[in-house]
Amino acid sequence: MKRSTLLVLAAAALAAAIPSRPAAAKDLAGVTMPETMSVGDKTLKLNGLGLRKKVMFKVYVGGLYLETPSKDAAAILASDQAKVVRLTFMRDVAKAKMKDAFEEGFEANAKEKAAAQKAAIEKLYSLIPDMKDGQSLSFSYLPGKGTTIALGEKALGVIEGREFAEALFALWLGPKPPSEDLKNGMLG
Repeated sequence: MKRSTLLVLAAAALAAAIPSRPAAAKDLAGVTMPETMSVGDKTLKLNGLGLRKKVMFKVYVGGLYLETPSKDAAAILASDQAKVVRLTFMRDVAKAKMKDAFEEGFEANAKEKAAAQKAAIEKLYSLIPDMKDGQSLSFSYLPGKGTTIALGEKALGVIEGREFAEALFALWLGPKPPSEDLKNGMLG
């Protein structure tokens, strides 16, 4: 055998023996999110990333994680699968501003569902903290358990019910999201 063929075969054998690196993370506007996320016993895949801007300011990068990736917002909202929206903030946002944004989102995307979930939404507002640049806030829905709100890796509380999760995820995936770029990015 020629020496060049032996070198190629040796390099291929060596590459096969080295464990592969985990899937690379995705990056948007300087914010990196992992390709997968675990919720309960489920491993969810990053469906897409989107950037939320307000006027000319970058507010957060939102990542949508799903059991089964999809580009169909209505199907995602209707499915009773585990799902996560993770927001990584690019600036400080006060709790009051967060609450205002959520109220606008519920009004625009899930008015009737939100009205039926008033107690759950009040609980959501009580759990949301002031956000600092670089912090992440996650909303993780697990069928049969509910939606866990977490600051970084620390759970702040759980809100039960699929109906609440449908109203909440409609904020980003409904007909009038904070921005079309954010929604389109999260849908991949």
